[in-house]
Amino acid sequence: MKYHLAISAQDCTGCGSCVEVCPAKEKAIEMKPLASHRDKFIKDWNFAKDIIPKEIPENIEKTVKGSQFKQPLLEFSGACGGCGETPYAKLVTQMFGNRMMISNAAGCSTVWGGSPQVSYTTDHKGHGPSWGFSLFEDNAEYGFGMYLGVQKIRNATKSRVVEAIESGIGGKAKQALQEWLDGFDTSDGTRERAEKLTAALEEEKGNNKLLNEIYDNKDYFVKRSHWIFGGDGWAYDIGYGGLDHVLASGENVNVLVFDTEVYSNTGGQSSKSTPTAAIAEFASSGKRTRKKDLGMMAMSYGYVYVAQIAMGADKNQTLKAIIEAENYPGPSLIIAYSPCINHGIKKGMGKSQMQEKEAVEAGYWSLYRYNPQLENEGKNPFSLDSKEPTRNFKEFLMSEVRYASLYKLFPEQADELFAKAEADAKYRYQKYVDLANK
Repeated sequence: MKYHLAISAQDCTGCGSCVEVCPAKEKAIEMKPLASHRDKFIKDWNFAKDIIPKEIPENIEKTVKGSQFKQPLLEFSGACGGCGETPYAKLVTQMFGNRMMISNAAGCSTVWGGSPQVSYTTDHKGHGPSWGFSLFEDNAEYGFGMYLGVQKIRNATKSRVVEAIESGIGGKAKQALQEWLDGFDTSDGTRERAEKLTAALEEEKGNNKLLNEIYDNKDYFVKRSHWIFGGDGWAYDIGYGGLDHVLASGENVNVLVFDTEVYSNTGGQSSKSTPTAAIAEFASSGKRTRKKDLGMMAMSYGYVYVAQIAMGADKNQTLKAIIEAENYPGPSLIIAYSPCINHGIKKGMGKSQMQEKEAVEAGYWSLYRYNPQLENEGKNPFSLDSKEPTRNFKEFLMSEVRYASLYKLFPEQADELFAKAEADAKYRYQKYVDLANK
């Protein structure tokens, strides 16, 4: 039982993030100039990239360790080295990539996801995410349209399956049809049921018109995992109306917001996600107003799954939230803290995962999950997953140029705005504590 993490040295961005997060006592990777070992690295990669991934045992597949044995279906993105967004997208593709449909808002995640070519890929069976992108203002509706189109075809297929079973069809086809029907809305095992049904129909459909009609829709046997990706500029600002509409629909779509707290792709303009005191375009003397709480707004519906995550702070909570969101039979919203080159992290972008950890420790960012299904069990649907802050809030702010530069440019205003930023963070955290204690 050996495990090898293959690296394409030619595609390395040189940020060193992989070295920082490597859990081995003796780091498995060293950052050195490529030239002296270039030929060897190319040869090793060309060998490793075509090895067929092994099946992961079900009992470890949904753990942090087990999930990382799965092949990522996002590779060679066009992101900045150390980007905080791509690790989340990579993880989602490891869990559900062979049946995903992704609608992507214009912005950074479109650039690294589709420029100069689409960064999403397929597994050895040819399965992978379907990816398309839309404008800022209508991405949620675009993804919702994908979902509705697929559901229309799947529901029509379901009706034909019921008709076939009731007509007295027998043999392997009947068993496969019944298993598929029983697991129609179940994510686990959907690929296996789809393949079993496809094989049975190929063997037994013959000239049966009904079975042939069902077989023609074999691409829709798998229960799709529908995702809507975008940044905070889209989710908090320009596309919020559409996002709200889709979440309010009650339908089974998943939204992943890469929260960089700024319009990253277009030059670092302030968004409604930008916190108090941060310097950004259109907030050159520090933002004066509190950050919009998108999660609390979505929770007000009472039937939307909502989570706030930060991978570097708690990998377990991140994975748990993503799995719970996908399993939830309704709309879900995951807000992921994503350090960005626009933040000016003084330690460098290679430390972006560590920055996420320190953001949570300072109370700058909180981790939580809101699962409406728990209410039906008589439990509190809200779980606050981060502890009370232990790190100095101002020290955390000063570790990023977007805050530290305020001191340099406007020293008289800095203390006032930093105090307000900390008060805002404490106010938000207390709201979460109150919800968790209900």
